Amino acid sequence: MSDRLYRQAFFMALVACASLAAAVGYLLLHRNHVAPAAPSGDPVVARGPSALSATASQSSPGPANSEPQLGPIQISPQRLQQIGVTTAVAQMKAVNDKLSVPGNVDIDEQYLSYVQTRFPGWIQSVYANETYQYVKRGQKLFTIYSPDLVSTEQEYLLARQNQKTLTSDAHGMATQESGWLLDAAEERLRQFGVPATVITTLEESGKVEREIAVESPASGFIIERNALPNAYVQPETKLYTIADLSTVWVYANVFQDAVGRLKPGDPAQVTVDAYPGREFNGRVDQILPQVDLATRTVRVRLIFRNPGVVLKPGMYVNVEIKLPLGKQLVIPASAVLQSGTRAIAFIDHGQGNLEPREIQTGPQIDDTIVVLKGLKPGDRIVTSANFLVDSEAQLQAALGSFNPVPQSGGSAAAQSQAPGSQAEQIKIDMTTQPTTPQKGKNTVRIKLTGSDGKPVDGVQVSATFVMPAMPDMGMAAQHSAAALSARGQGVYEGPLDLYSGGTWQVIVTVQRAGAIIATQKLTVDASGGM
Repeated sequence: MSDRLYRQAFFMALVACASLAAAVGYLLLHRNHVAPAAPSGDPVVARGPSALSATASQSSPGPANSEPQLGPIQISPQRLQQIGVTTAVAQMKAVNDKLSVPGNVDIDEQYLSYVQTRFPGWIQSVYANETYQYVKRGQKLFTIYSPDLVSTEQEYLLARQNQKTLTSDAHGMATQESGWLLDAAEERLRQFGVPATVITTLEESGKVEREIAVESPASGFIIERNALPNAYVQPETKLYTIADLSTVWVYANVFQDAVGRLKPGDPAQVTVDAYPGREFNGRVDQILPQVDLATRTVRVRLIFRNPGVVLKPGMYVNVEIKLPLGKQLVIPASAVLQSGTRAIAFIDHGQGNLEPREIQTGPQIDDTIVVLKGLKPGDRIVTSANFLVDSEAQLQAALGSFNPVPQSGGSAAAQSQAPGSQAEQIKIDMTTQPTTPQKGKNTVRIKLTGSDGKPVDGVQVSATFVMPAMPDMGMAAQHSAAALSARGQGVYEGPLDLYSGGTWQVIVTVQRAGAIIATQKLTVDASGGM
């Protein structure tokens, strides 16, 4: 590359970087626009050299986490109707919250049974020979031969035979000793777990049963099986594990911030994708005392009846836990305006008188929200257009005035009297060019007429355009002042630069000899994007 081309490329790169830096600076500057503060009761007036410029008059915002002060506002009924304000009444109501979490089905450990023998021996025949085979209580599982058991049976039969053949001595000692031996042998059979029916058969037949049948202690499914033909078993050998699945556990994974709202006994429902439209009812059994460090969740155990064994261990389910909250003060969720770090509701006192009130909210339930603090039953609150009402509130707070805002389109004519030493009745008529203001360059024209119908000359006129802050959109308040010059016959005209389209509040101020003699507040809608 030649030196000339290299210098051109380097110069173009410098120009691009400078343009980018200027654009970023411009965006940051206009992002922090705020309306200037004014003493309470005084209108905002454009003063100093900045009032003679078509550019915006900016002031530095406060701390990023600061919140504007709340104060009563008044909006005309016509304006409330225009922006679509609706209201509702705060009321006490019995509410139930719900918590939806994932879960898994597991075996109810309280309904597990194990099958073991109380003596060593060899398994002969196996009848329950399949895992997950369903068995009933008392059903034969297998037969077993045990030399220890056979010896005990022989002792039992011998004791019975001796009791019949021995004759009592003078004191009856022989018969008594024979009875002791019989009772000991029978008790030993019971300790071995021999069923009573087998002992009865042994007594009636008088013959030793070489193979004893072992029965199922419960009804359920065999989930583990170690009983095999000809296998030698010891008392510690676990031959079967039987699970009764008529009742199952469901482990729900609940985030730790919601655990405090649960308690044992809360009703719960389970739905499964395999059975659309079907619900299973249960309850919270226990909140396990450990938090999973990876997911920050707590396992909550619930109990469900399981008719037909449709809930199978390991199945993924959707758990919904109902949380009765009792009687709570509730309002529509749309009535709450989240403004920075606080929640605000607007109380309607009638005739356009609105009061912003900071409230403390609880859980949201469907389309309502619980109010813990800040409202009382019977309060009428605004439920729609809260954002526009908040914009009006911020504007009026910035102006330090709580008077009704007269409505206007592209032009306005109204009387306004300012708190000055020379109060006058002046008719203010404002128009713009184009007729509907637009984002960018505009021209503002104001005509002043006195109470005698003559034009008002020799005064200073300013028109300040303010757009309230929009915290939810991350936008600060915007403020632009038009530089108006006298054109004669009570006409004052000048350029105006608007930074965005939307609804702008206009404050027209008329001064004579430094004293405010009239003000007018208007509302205009500008075209163009934000």
